[in-house]
This record gives sequence, structure tokens and C-alpha cells, in this order.
Amino acid sequence: MRLCPMLLCPMLLCCNLIAATPLIAESKNPADYPLRLHVFPHDQTAFYHNRNADEFKGDGRANLFSNGDVHAVDFTYDCSEKLRASFGYETYPAKWKKPNQELTVLLPVFGKANTYFTCNIKTDVKDSAYVAHDGRLGSESSTQFKAWMVKHDYDPEHGKNLPVKLEPQTAASAQPAAAQQ
Repeated sequence: MRLCPMLLCPMLLCCNLIAATPLIAESKNPADYPLRLHVFPHDQTAFYHNRNADEFKGDGRANLFSNGDVHAVDFTYDCSEKLRASFGYETYPAKWKKPNQELTVLLPVFGKANTYFTCNIKTDVKDSAYVAHDGRLGSESSTQFKAWMVKHDYDPEHGKNLPVKLEPQTAASAQPAAAQQ
């Protein structure tokens, strides 16, 4: 039996697309995301289709924890789900899609345990770090922020997600802006 060339090409194209699909999809395994991103409150616009939120676009600021360092990041994004600010000292797993230009962030689907979605954010990495004090966002050198991390045993890259040894009056003013709202 001989197949018609007109039928063979679409069949091969379909098989190639099906085979390539797993290569296109981003991993949903947190272990595949070595970086950590702390997202501060940001601007966001929702776009709707048939009364359902279909797309979220915005910009904001974050701290990126990478290889023992911390850097401020200004970012823009266009995601299928809502990008939420980090709560308290929470960080999201991330990895570079294009080094120093675009991150892929692994975010939880709220209301669905152990379910994640990915969002690519375009980044502008700074030499400093962002800090929140009295509800306002400022910046300081990465060296100063790193000294604070060491003093308070805070290292989100290695599972140390809550700083320790905070004094009661310092704890409220030292928390990221997301925790104070």
C-alpha cells in the first residue's frame, strides 16, 4: 500500500508538533528553578474575554536571590494568571530564560494545592537591593542587604524563608511592603 504524498505531509507535521509539545512546556517542578524572587506590590491590569479574566499585564519591582547574592529587579510581565505580590518574606522559584533579561517564574495557582503556572517576566537587574521600611520601598547596596541576611539567618535559596532574631519593634518596620498591607 502506498500513501499519498498529500496525506503524508500533514501527518508528519502533526506528529512533529505532538512530539515537540513537551519541549515547549515549562517544567512545573520547583526543583528546576534555582533562583528565588520576592515580588513587591505592583501595578497590574486584567484583560477579559467573555467576562473571564484572560490575561494580566503589569510592571513592578522585586528582589532576586541568585548564587548567594541579592539584586533589585524592575520588571514587566504578560501572564495568563494573576501575578501576586509575595506575602511576608515569601519568594517564588525562578530561572533565567535569557540571562539578565528574562526570568521564568513558577507561581502557585491560588485555591489549587500543588498546582503551578509559569510566567515570563522581562527584567532590568540593578546593582542594589530593594528594602521596605515603614511601608515605603527604598534601596540599599546588595552588600548591606546581604549583611542583614547573614545577621538574621535568612537565605531563601537554601530553604531559610523566615529571618530569625528580629527585635519586636524592628520586625514590623523591617518586613517587606507586602507583609505590611
